[in-house]
Amino acid sequence: MAYVLILGATSDIGWAVAEEYATRGYDLYLAARRSERLKEPAKVLAEKYGVNAVPMDFDVRDIYGHEDFVRLLDPAPEGVLCFVGTLGRGPAPPEDLEDLKEVVEVNFLGAAAFMEISARVLQEAGRGFIVGVSSVAGDRGRQSNYPYGSAKAGLTAYLSGLRQRLHPKGIQVLTVKPGFVRTRMTEGMNLPPLLTADPDEVARRIVRAQEAGKNVIYVRRIWRPIMALIRILPERVFKRLRL
Repeated sequence: MAYVLILGATSDIGWAVAEEYATRGYDLYLAARRSERLKEPAKVLAEKYGVNAVPMDFDVRDIYGHEDFVRLLDPAPEGVLCFVGTLGRGPAPPEDLEDLKEVVEVNFLGAAAFMEISARVLQEAGRGFIVGVSSVAGDRGRQSNYPYGSAKAGLTAYLSGLRQRLHPKGIQVLTVKPGFVRTRMTEGMNLPPLLTADPDEVARRIVRAQEAGKNVIYVRRIWRPIMALIRILPERVFKRLRL
């Protein structure tokens, strides 16, 4: 069976997606900054589903090491899924410029750089797919999280252009906008139940959308009309809102 490469495999969503692909018989490259946390869970996953699950060290901020990382994978992955991300140290405004730098480097620069390298490898193979996780926060900048939102807005635009470029090559690019998700990253937040998904729900939606050849999905469909309304609000009205 083909391999899929999951970046950010220690995240709640990344791990749920790994298990979803394992149920389908895919072998897994599981990449994370602290891959030692994946060793025992990967063994359990491999035994449970009869697949290969290989933990690997990876730092998305090391953009000049991305090409060597991808090209040394043997066999090359059929799909690449990127779940790296950080909210920073708190809500906007950022505590300092280092906080802003980290948010942009992880959520946009590192993620986009890695998918660009991955696109070249998939293009050489003439097949495959890329899944990038953006955010509803990128649909319009809001005072509560504009550093994170701006990085995700950049990633959304990047994925749109990459999708258009790779479409003639037969390579799928899927943009995922999860909305609120109950994870360690959002622990302690007061999240509205109607707008909030669990990692397993996100994983199912991602894998089904990828298999169906989708382009862009909101995990909870209610987010689509909500964000459409927020996008069309005139700036004179929008700037007075507490969002």
